Amino acid sequence: MPLIRAITLDLDDTLWPAAPTLARAELRAHAWLAEQAPAVTARWPMEALRELRMSLFSRHPELRHDFLRLRRMALHNAFEQAGVSGAGASDIIERALEVFMSARNEVDLYPEVRASLERLSRRYALASLTNGNADVGRIGLGHFFKATISAHAHGISKPDPALFHTACRELNCAPGEVVHVGDDAELDVRGARGAGLHAVWINRVDGEWTGDDAPVTITDLHDLERWLESPRG
Repeated sequence: MPLIRAITLDLDDTLWPAAPTLARAELRAHAWLAEQAPAVTARWPMEALRELRMSLFSRHPELRHDFLRLRRMALHNAFEQAGVSGAGASDIIERALEVFMSARNEVDLYPEVRASLERLSRRYALASLTNGNADVGRIGLGHFFKATISAHAHGISKPDPALFHTACRELNCAPGEVVHVGDDAELDVRGARGAGLHAVWINRVDGEWTGDDAPVTITDLHDLERWLESPRG
């Protein structure tokens, strides 16, 4: 196997659990909206807003790389249907999105993550590679990463090989010199393989791999460190 010089890392459910983070962010943003635009939240409880976003997600596949834009569209639709409009409405929507994003970036890291990233960053060039809208800089992890690659910034999302190749260029590495680590079988593992990168599946929930192309599997970043240090042929 060629020398691995760099590592790309998925974020949600790889470095922290996504579901509680997103739930907290939605609750905080909706509570803030209830204070600022009660007519909207009376017409659109949190679950109804979520269903509206999912409807837009289905109807606009061209925007699936940009969850924040879809969230903004849903809020504009909700405000219009609640009869709240004008410049003031747009300002409230943008402030609500910032409340959401602030909470979105308050994450509870898996226990080993910070120390492992510190050690890995001394030996490898690291890049974050995500379809989501978390910001490693705001989270306090930015100094570990040479590059931060997000779907919304590039207009493409995993498993498109182009996003993986963007990361490789930012890291100044050939795909074969990079290993991608992520929790999603299709987006991360098969996506990385399709782009020519090595792939490691981080399986924190004791999931079962389907198919006969089982990847290297780890349960945390300590396992990744051990794998990188072991002879790989």
